Amino acid sequence: MSKLQTPRGTRDFLPIDSIKRETVFGKIRKVFEAYGYDPFETPAFEFWEILGVKCGEEIREQIYRFKDKGGRELGLRYDLTVPLARVIASDPTLPKPFKRYCISRVWRYERPQAGRFREFWQADADIVGSNHAESDAEAMAIGTDCMISLGLEKFHIRLNSRKILEGLSRAAGVPKEKVFDSFRAIDKLDKIGIEGVRGELANRGIKEEAIQKLLEFVLIEGSSEEILEKAEQLMAGTDVGIEGIHEIKEILELSRAFGIKDRIKVDLSLARGLDYYTGSVFEIIYEGEKQVGSLAGGGRYDDLVELYGGSRSPAIGISLGIERIIEILNEEGKFPSKKTNVKVFVAPTSDELRTKAIEVSQILRREGIQTEIDHAERKLKKIFEIASTQEIPFVVIVGPRELEKEKVTVRNMVQQVQEEVNIKDLPEFFENIFT
Repeated sequence: MSKLQTPRGTRDFLPIDSIKRETVFGKIRKVFEAYGYDPFETPAFEFWEILGVKCGEEIREQIYRFKDKGGRELGLRYDLTVPLARVIASDPTLPKPFKRYCISRVWRYERPQAGRFREFWQADADIVGSNHAESDAEAMAIGTDCMISLGLEKFHIRLNSRKILEGLSRAAGVPKEKVFDSFRAIDKLDKIGIEGVRGELANRGIKEEAIQKLLEFVLIEGSSEEILEKAEQLMAGTDVGIEGIHEIKEILELSRAFGIKDRIKVDLSLARGLDYYTGSVFEIIYEGEKQVGSLAGGGRYDDLVELYGGSRSPAIGISLGIERIIEILNEEGKFPSKKTNVKVFVAPTSDELRTKAIEVSQILRREGIQTEIDHAERKLKKIFEIASTQEIPFVVIVGPRELEKEKVTVRNMVQQVQEEVNIKDLPEFFENIFT
């Protein structure tokens, strides 16, 4: 293995890739902020005792765990929700509901494959301190608007409740102490199929009769309303399950106001893998030709803050999988061709004019116009070639004849035309073009 390779499951992002990613981040950030969420950041690593709480056995095995030089047990964060819960628990003065978003890196030690890496980015929006169904519907609306903003309009939302799953498990005869085990097994349905889940449930000590009933229950088909009605009949007398049914019905009703009702499909087999979920859970499933699984998901985690010693703080959040989203956008050619953010290349025609070229560059930069200047004393013809290759739309030529009139020549590299512009008028000239 080359010493210059990145560790397995990690990547470098050259400008052409980073520009695409920043485009995605920008569109998602705009949606988050439109809903009133503010930016929020936490450290890349946490104390192990923080990360190990309620993540589930599979995730626990994937956490990058290590000791620092002082012998303290630490780990790289595996999601952006647990650090949020720690902050909320540690600071009771934060106003509630607390709405935040975070777009950042997380790490999990798992087998790299298409759309899945060991270091990857997530974009999360969470609201802490609200137990109202409006918050659940809003989380799904945020995901919907993000997908539409990115040009990914072919998708639906799978919706379920951990409370309904618990009710179904009990109605099927799963012992109370095995309910979480049933969640973990059902969560693998898309990966290992029905027979695989059947084997997982059996290996966890659940009896065959209960397994058969549970699988029949979670695979009920029909409209969302029909599925909920059938589930309610199956769970008659099971308080937690009935409570989940009523909550999902309320979320569905509110989703009409958000304009997303037609995208939602109740799916009783949806479990989500993290143990900290307590109520509604959902996933956004892309319906394009390439099957990549969910592009986003989330749910309600009403007990997590309390687990870290804080006061009870009901919470709901959504997490968008940046890597899968970018994979789809690349696959479907939805990214514009863009090799650089530079809009103007300033080129002095001689080294004697370099100082003046720098002054011209600074005028543009201070107006927020992305500007490059030649640093290698190249000929004008070569600079034109570079601008064309990099798809920089304009070259500003700083020459002696033009400078006598306090002007420069602006060359449009797309249209292959040029004109003289007064230096003092350059910001307005480009503002009219770029806005």
